[in-house]
Amino acid sequence: MQDNAPPAVLRIRAAGVDDCALIHSFIMELAVYEKLAHEVIATPELLAQTLFGPRPGAEVLIAEYEGRPVGYALFFQSFSTFLGRPGLYLEDVYVQPAMRGRGIGKALMTRLAALAVERDYARFEWSVLDWNAPSIAFYRSIGAFPMDGWTVQRLTGQALLDLAARDGGAA
Repeated sequence: MQDNAPPAVLRIRAAGVDDCALIHSFIMELAVYEKLAHEVIATPELLAQTLFGPRPGAEVLIAEYEGRPVGYALFFQSFSTFLGRPGLYLEDVYVQPAMRGRGIGKALMTRLAALAVERDYARFEWSVLDWNAPSIAFYRSIGAFPMDGWTVQRLTGQALLDLAARDGGAA
């Protein structure tokens, strides 16, 4: 018997190497929204290497609404020494502005939470820009809470190279 059911309106799927141009376009849209487009140096080719090469650095989910890609989530495994178990760290979650309010972001977050549970991860965490009130409100609505007392630190560019070049006494 043939299944004549209409296609699902919303589908969350794992990205593949053929999605690198799409992932890059979403990264650029997110960067523009976050006022950080000037910081993006990633290319579709670099994403193909780093996401789908011999040692993948992260995984990506694609949200499709009525068959059209409308958002993504990029995440990777972290680790908690205090808990002695891995966690899921969400680097990016993005839904195109015209598609917001349809449950797509919640579906992405729900799928990520399910992956964390399936993989026996101890936690699911991410950062959000402090000015992004709509995202913060959304995260509160799904039960997330801020990590008061913690401040993100980062080394990049020349500062990273300088520290790596110091003689730390280790061989």
